[in-house]
Parts: sequence; structure tokens; C-alpha cells
Amino acid sequence: MNGDRRTTERPTLEAVAARAGVGRGTVSRVINGSPKVSDRARDAVLRAIDELGYVPNRAARALVTRRTDTIALVVSETQQRIFDEPFFAGIIRGIGSALSETGLQLILAMAQSPQEHARLEQYLTNQHVDGVMLISLHGADPLPGRLEEMGVPTVLCGRPVGLDPYSYVDADNRAGARQAVKYLLGNGRRRIATIAGPQDMYVGVDRLAGYRDALLATGLPELVAFGDFSERSGVTAMRALLAEHPDVDAVFTASDPMALGAMRVLREAGIDVPGDVAVIGFDDSPAGPHSSPALTTVHQPAEAMGRQMAKLLVARINGEPLEQPVVILDTHLVTRASA
Repeated sequence: MNGDRRTTERPTLEAVAARAGVGRGTVSRVINGSPKVSDRARDAVLRAIDELGYVPNRAARALVTRRTDTIALVVSETQQRIFDEPFFAGIIRGIGSALSETGLQLILAMAQSPQEHARLEQYLTNQHVDGVMLISLHGADPLPGRLEEMGVPTVLCGRPVGLDPYSYVDADNRAGARQAVKYLLGNGRRRIATIAGPQDMYVGVDRLAGYRDALLATGLPELVAFGDFSERSGVTAMRALLAEHPDVDAVFTASDPMALGAMRVLREAGIDVPGDVAVIGFDDSPAGPHSSPALTTVHQPAEAMGRQMAKLLVARINGEPLEQPVVILDTHLVTRASA
């Protein structure tokens, strides 16, 4: 009993070559999309693949092409931060949409401690992935430089402190912060505080610089507290600001979660927003329109940033020259009820 061969054993590359009347190398080139195959040979191989029901072995393909069809997204934050804060979800959505037509698989890796970073570096540089995207780098993290040294295509979200990477995507954080504070000044606010982000991250440095830019020509005092972009840190920083500067009349925060934490403290203290204290965030997160009052914020295009990161990385993996390896996307103020 002969039966259908597809039901009894897995067809081999050699079987496809024999059926098509070509060499094994020609079949490999067709499978891997090489242009160095005649139309006649390609048609014969594709017909043989269809007739035999051949499915290319992913591992064998990786050996031939040195490609894994996998890219890694590395986030240097806790799981709670990644899944609680909407910025990360927007970035991941953008990456996913850009990769949907490429056939590339995305893996998510999280690392905080030096030991986790060391293990992750070994994994990423040992031909397990074709490229890497990095988000939320703190300080002079050596991982981006190490990946580039090892020839792993790499794209960053944001420029890290102390490093000038080849390719990264960012929002115009300084201009966005400057616009927010100028809006507060234009509305007559004169005791404007800021809850700044971490200063071991360029995004935190830039948003604080934008706040200072706007105040520079006014002669008004800088009222600065620091957080880590989380709502909890916004609560702590707002309490500290009220204790030290009870006459504050506006707060620009470097993230929406910190703004929501600040508004909670103001509400608990019986301080009216925006009557007594205006509040502006930075993100334009989904929670903003639903807060009480609705949050005025600086829009940063997280999904577009994710899409741009993925497009740059795919181009680098494919060896395409990058006309614009650094992409800075515009921000703009979204006015609602809190300021």
C-alpha cells in the first residue's frame, strides 16, 4: 500500500531537488529567497514543494542563512513598570504592527541587575537573535555598545546617557516640556514646579531641560522634585513639593503616571485642580482623558516610535543603508481640564 507520501514521512530537501530536477543548493536558494536562481528553476522547485508538501526546517534554514528570524526587545525595567505604564504598551504595539508583515518573531526580555544583564548579553551575542531593540536604558549601560561590537544590529528607544549610539528613535522631549511650561506661564502661573524623571536617563534630563528653558528668561524660581516616572513616585514628589513650597500654583510632571499621583495628593489636601494648582503630564496616555479632572499632557507618539524602531532594525538586519539612522518625532500639547 503506497498511500499519500505526505502522511507517512516528512519530505526532505533532497526529495524536493530530485522531483524538481535541480541540485540541493538550488532548492536552498529558492527557499531563502535568493535572486540567483532562474525563473524556470524557481518554478520547478516551488511546484515540487507544493506536490510533496515540503515544509522547510527552521533550524536547518538558520544554519544555511545565519538568520534566526527572531529579534529581541530588551526593557531595563521591572515587570510591574512594563505592564502598568501605558508608554511601554504603545511602543510594543507599534513594533508589532511594523513586524506583522515581515515574518520576524519578537521576544521580550527584561533585565535589571548586573547578573541579569550579563546573562542576557551572552544570549543576545550568541547568534540567538538577528537584532535587538533596547528601551529604558539607565546610566552608561554597556549593553548597546557591546552588541554593536559583536556585530548585532541594534536600535535604541531614546538616546542613553553617556553614549552616542548609531541608531535610535526618540520624541522631542525638550521641546514638549518647554511648550508645556510656556503654556502655564501664558495662563499666569508664577510658582511652577516640576516633578522630573530620573537623571540617569536622557529622557529625564531632556524634560527637565525643557522646563528650565521656559523659565530661564522669566527670572522665576525653579521648584524641582524627582521621580522615576511611576505614579507612586509622583505621590512622594508632590508631597515633598507641597511641604517645601506650599504656594506652588502649577506642576509640570515628566510623565502621566506621575501627574496622576500628583493630582491624587492635591485632591487629598483639598487643593483644587486647576483652580489652585494646574497640572500637566507627559505621555498622552489612555488614562489621561478619564482622570478627574481630565489631564492636560504632552503627546508623545509611542506607537509611531515603536514602528520606526522596528523599521530601522529590519533595514539594518537586511544590510540596507540607513539614510536617517536617528529619528526624532514631534510632540505637542493636548489641553484638557487640569491646566
